[in-house]
Formats: sequence, C-alpha cells, structure tokens
Amino acid sequence: MAACLGATWIGGGVVGTIELLAKSLRSEGIILIGEPYWVRLPPTEDVAKECFANSISDFLMLPELLASFGDLDYDVVEMVLADQEGWDRYEAAKWLTMRRWLEANPDDDFAKDVRAQLTLEPKRYAAYTREYLGWGVFALMAR
Repeated sequence: MAACLGATWIGGGVVGTIELLAKSLRSEGIILIGEPYWVRLPPTEDVAKECFANSISDFLMLPELLASFGDLDYDVVEMVLADQEGWDRYEAAKWLTMRRWLEANPDDDFAKDVRAQLTLEPKRYAAYTREYLGWGVFALMAR
C-alpha cells in the first residue's frame, strides 16, 4: 500500500502523485489518495478562492474525479467521503486550537494574525467550504 492523504501537490496534482506512489507498489497493491472535490461548482473564481483553491479548475466534481482515476487505468475499489458533520468537527477543532493557543500565547508575534483568522474563519467556512467543497480518500488498484 502507498498513500498520499491531502498533499497531492507533492506530485503536481493527482496524476503525478499516483505516478509517484505507483513506483513503490507491487502490482496487486492499493494506492490511497486523499483529494478534495466540488460538491457544488462555485459560481465564481472568488468563491473558489474562499475554498482555498487557486481556481475552479483545481478540483473536479465527484463523478469526474472518480472517472479520472479510470482514465489513468485504476479501479476505485473503496472510498470514504467526509460528510458535513465530519467537516464541521474538523474545522471547529482548529478554531478551538487557535483559541487555546491565543490564551497561552497572548504576547506572541503571531497572536494578532491568529486572532484575525479565528474571528473570520467560522463565517468563511460556513459560507464557502461547507457549501462547495468535499473531501474523500479513494482506494485505487491498477487495472
């Protein structure tokens, strides 16, 4: 098994990361790829950027993402998708961590930046990421 969860930028995207992981895999092995996808296409590039994408074209809709694995001659043999409750727990845990860090480090040079992020992030998440972005882990086997 070879895995890359949430860092496909290491291979320049999904295609390059699969190529890198395949080098470490036996023929019957499984590749795990963690990748975002659009739940709904953002209406503008600005909305995509609020979802931490550089552009709408950075991610695919789930059916297209699954088809792209087939285009690379891989079968999708399992997938686990984050649901909204899972996304909420993931994001809210970051807010709690920032809050606790601020309490422990009020005079740190980064405190002002962390405070600004904690103030803005819940609204940004609810307005953008929660509405448009999904994330899943996909198990792939070469054909």
